[in-house]
Amino acid sequence: MTDLAILNAKIWTVNKAQPAAEAVAVQGDRISLVGSNADVRKTIGPHTRVLDAAGRLALPGFNDSHVHFLVGGQSLVGVMLRDTRDEAEFVERLRTYVAGLPRGEWVTGGQWDHEAWPSRKRPSRWLIDPVTPDNPLLIHRLDGHLAVANSLASRLAGITQDTPDPPGGKIERDPKTGQPTGILMDRAQSLVSRVMPPPTEEKCSQAAEAAMRHAAALGVTSVHSIVSAPEFRLYQELHRAGRLTTRIYAILNEELAAAAGQTGLASGFGAPLLRTGAVKIYADGSLGARSALLFEPYDDNPATSGLAIHSEDDLCRMALEADAAGLQIVMHAIGDKAAHMALTALERVPPPGDCSARRHRIEHAQLVRPADRARFGRLGLIASLQPSHCTDDMRWIQKALGARTIYSYPFRSLLDAGARVCLGTDWPVEPLDPLLGIHAAVTREFPSGGPPGGWHPAEKVTVAEAVEAYTLGSAYAEFQDDQKGSIEEGKLADLAILSSDIFTAPPGDILRARVETTILGGEIIYNRAPGER
Repeated sequence: MTDLAILNAKIWTVNKAQPAAEAVAVQGDRISLVGSNADVRKTIGPHTRVLDAAGRLALPGFNDSHVHFLVGGQSLVGVMLRDTRDEAEFVERLRTYVAGLPRGEWVTGGQWDHEAWPSRKRPSRWLIDPVTPDNPLLIHRLDGHLAVANSLASRLAGITQDTPDPPGGKIERDPKTGQPTGILMDRAQSLVSRVMPPPTEEKCSQAAEAAMRHAAALGVTSVHSIVSAPEFRLYQELHRAGRLTTRIYAILNEELAAAAGQTGLASGFGAPLLRTGAVKIYADGSLGARSALLFEPYDDNPATSGLAIHSEDDLCRMALEADAAGLQIVMHAIGDKAAHMALTALERVPPPGDCSARRHRIEHAQLVRPADRARFGRLGLIASLQPSHCTDDMRWIQKALGARTIYSYPFRSLLDAGARVCLGTDWPVEPLDPLLGIHAAVTREFPSGGPPGGWHPAEKVTVAEAVEAYTLGSAYAEFQDDQKGSIEEGKLADLAILSSDIFTAPPGDILRARVETTILGGEIIYNRAPGER
């Protein structure tokens, strides 16, 4: 007999052999039947839990292909500065937060965005020092590629006027005095982070629990998260304790890559709730930090064309080493030159010109020249995209890139070039909500509406394409498309039931939908409370 029966649903299966259904039966953690209400009712016994979907839309559980899961959880329980409207509110919120901390405790998190302020000026240590005299501080811009440290943290790190820029990073300096401003770009952040005490196990556990609750409320049942060694240990402990309620595909950071290769760890190691075998390699920084690597200088800062985290030769060497160790390559490339370098590095991975078997990926691909777009399909590469980056960056990207914006966020072009596409958010850089990403990919408009017809509308995709990329596409990108990503018999019973049909609603109404119920492995892990937004 069935353990769980879902009846009266409008099921979008993402299974081309059976695109739609109205009922699902679940036995254990697997889907046992997909069909009509009559078919599933035959499997209902005295102990079956019956869920009446009341005509609502049911989808496979969303699978976010790029997050920083623990950092996202920490953002839910720490100081949040993303929505501050100007420097004054930024400082006041910090003042209030720091007032509740013991003297000497570090201030971290933040996710500030100076592009949302009228001045659009980066914060400096001199702005922050008056409200943080006794607490060292290192808080990040929302993209993670810029951080600001106060004077106390800078002193603890030994950063002075004479400190050289580290490889792959930059210390911003006042143009008149040469003094560090507190702004640290990319690898320069490690100058401060290496002197910070690690967060306690209790705080990390609280952050992870908060992240999992947040994911469940948004219908997210799986994530691909970039992890450090302590974070991966935390997930193992949660898994052993039966407390892991989000499936995690752990992507190892660069520092873990060599160790992973030496141990013989290869792609796909683990169990359905916790797997690993991929390694992230950085080619450049971010557009918001003006450290994404471009062929030509930024329009609003002609003195720079971005920052190469590694040279092309080093990217090639690292890619070959990772592939030889049996690891999936997840290469961060945002600028057009970085994308070109990443493609060149992956092109050399044996067998030359074919990355499909190892399912190597390029993350972000936010600015890609037409000639390089075609290489994605030819090489069998996965493009891991975050559509809400597009609608967030639309506020300021024109001034940074000028005419080059025509090449930015090429969702449709990459699909048409034959790339396998998966979608995500880069949370906490962007909100974890999948519907925000689907809306961005389909409309290319701000959540509040406009520009009319969408920004560079030729790059729009359909709702069906976006949902598939957010479910089966992400499952493919972690070698799990035979286990999840569609509502099929034998696959894991991960589902999300929405309040309205995003396929038939006007595209602008996608954001009105809410997740009503989230199911992981046949267990209901979230039900929206009456009146809950």
